[in-house]
This record gives sequence, C-alpha cells and structure tokens, in this order.
Amino acid sequence: MRATPTGRTTDDAWPAKATGPVPCRVVVCRDCCCGSPKVAGVDHAAQTERLRAAAPVRVSDCLDVCDQANVIVVQPSGEGRAAGARPVWLGLVNDPDATEDVAAWVGAGGPGVAPLPEILDLYVFSPPGRRAAG
Repeated sequence: MRATPTGRTTDDAWPAKATGPVPCRVVVCRDCCCGSPKVAGVDHAAQTERLRAAAPVRVSDCLDVCDQANVIVVQPSGEGRAAGARPVWLGLVNDPDATEDVAAWVGAGGPGVAPLPEILDLYVFSPPGRRAAG
C-alpha cells in the first residue's frame, strides 16, 4: 500500500504472471523506523520487492510497534481464514535469510494453509493491545 497525500493507502498491483487464488497478503511497515535508515544494514526496497514476488504487498505507515522494526504482517487468504487463521505479526525481520523464509512460507500458502516454519517462530510477536492466539 502506498500513502497518498491524504494519508490513505492504495494496494500495489500483484504481478500479472500470478494465476489462481492469491495465497495471502503481506503488509510491510515503512515509516518512522521500519524501512528507514534507523534499521541499518537492510535493503528495505529489496525486501519489499522480494516479498512482492511471493504475494501482494501493501506498504503501510507506522504500525506502532517500532521496537520490532522491521515489521511484516502476513494476512491469511480466504482459505486460511476459513481454517481459522489470523494475521501473523513478524518483527525484527532484518536480514535477507529471514525475508526468504517469510517469502517461502507466503508462497506455500501462509497462515492456515501452510504450517509456520519453526525458524519464523523467532520473529512472531503479539502487538500491544492484541492477545496471543491459542
């Protein structure tokens, strides 16, 4: 999602090569901390583009969990929601290997469709004001 002058956001286009149902959606935080030089050593644009190759990506303003920068939220597909899945919040996703792990999970179907890889347990968190699932 890209911010407009009114502060609203718009969806970025899913690659035209994609066919069939979209496995899930990804939201990346890109504002005051996430996606900024405050998180040094991360190619934020490359991270966003890599995730965009796996699923539709929305770019959001601050998600208000700056202590977890860079934040990625993986939203389940309709199939995933029907299976009871909820969005999964991932924080401190600051290296290419972590981005690849997220992209692979998203490509496999994401929440409710594909099991969360054990390595991603290291990144999962519950943002303030939300209760942990289960």
